[in-house]
Amino acid sequence: MSDKSKVYFTDLRTGFNNTLIDKLNRLMKSAGIETIDFKDKYCAIKMHFGELGNLAFLRPNWAKCVADEVKSLGGKPFLTDCNTLYVGSRKNGLDHLDAAYQNGFSPLSTGCHVIIADGIKGNDEVEVPVDGNYVKNAKIGRAIMDADVFISLAHFKGHEATGFGGALKNVGMGCGSRAGKMEQHSQGKPTVIQENCIGCGMCAKICAHQAPVIKDRKCTIDHTKCVGCGRCIAICPKDAVDADYGNGSEALNCRMMEYTKAVVQGRPAFYINIAIDISPNCDCHSENDLAIVPNVGLFASFDPVAIDQACADAVNRMPIVPGSALDHAEHHHHDHIMDNHPDTNYKQGLEYAQSIGLGSRDYELITVR
Repeated sequence: MSDKSKVYFTDLRTGFNNTLIDKLNRLMKSAGIETIDFKDKYCAIKMHFGELGNLAFLRPNWAKCVADEVKSLGGKPFLTDCNTLYVGSRKNGLDHLDAAYQNGFSPLSTGCHVIIADGIKGNDEVEVPVDGNYVKNAKIGRAIMDADVFISLAHFKGHEATGFGGALKNVGMGCGSRAGKMEQHSQGKPTVIQENCIGCGMCAKICAHQAPVIKDRKCTIDHTKCVGCGRCIAICPKDAVDADYGNGSEALNCRMMEYTKAVVQGRPAFYINIAIDISPNCDCHSENDLAIVPNVGLFASFDPVAIDQACADAVNRMPIVPGSALDHAEHHHHDHIMDNHPDTNYKQGLEYAQSIGLGSRDYELITVR
């Protein structure tokens, strides 16, 4: 018998009696979701409800499929996420719910309730001991820690700070309260390339901490206020904001993996990655660019490291979409994810996750028809 972690995969081919929802159902069952004891258990289904203006986030139909399966097994599911650190449509519990409803997530469309895990102001949290190399007590949204069973339903896509966002980021960063997100982002402070800056103020508008200061039509960033979230980097129209992510990126990856461990340790956890609409950046953006590679398919596993590794490998095997950001990128790494965001190192995050016992990068891919 193979001792590799099992990752289950199904492609996106369908027929009249074989919908994508049917395929996700078969995938979950094949991957062993029915082995979890859901009877009268609260089940947190952690997902991203999409920033308003972004259309790459997962449709509510996927969430309903997962929630219906949990209910059929006797569980009490709810959809959940935590508030964001940056300014946007999900920065507090009320705006977050409004965004979720506008993007189609409601009890009528998903069959279960939406609960913002860290409350109205993002400070309803539980300190979870993890005793890691970077984090001693992770600050996790209370509703997530109140659940008996945890399911990650993640959109696999690019990410400007970690290379990609999949199961590990959906859990580690996504389940952190606002204070938890700040702790994870506490290194890697951006700076402004003065000759490129036009003083437009876009960075100041996006910053939740008043770190960018515009003076004489040039911006500087106050590092005593900056939390290193990188939103100013993504929003700058002149690429004038940059960060020496070096140690900062490594620390971000490591803290995120320790946060993931805090969330899933000691209770059943199951992971689903949906690799479609693979945008170059996170769903936290209020826009989504052209997908960088074609749609890949659906993945499920009990191992968050293996499922993310399998998705990364699958994306790297795909052709580049013509006209996409990846098509216009310089290609030095023979790796789509690295070429998409060359200042990141997603492999380092996977290696660290494996080293702390979250799972294995060595996997067996099992195809489900």
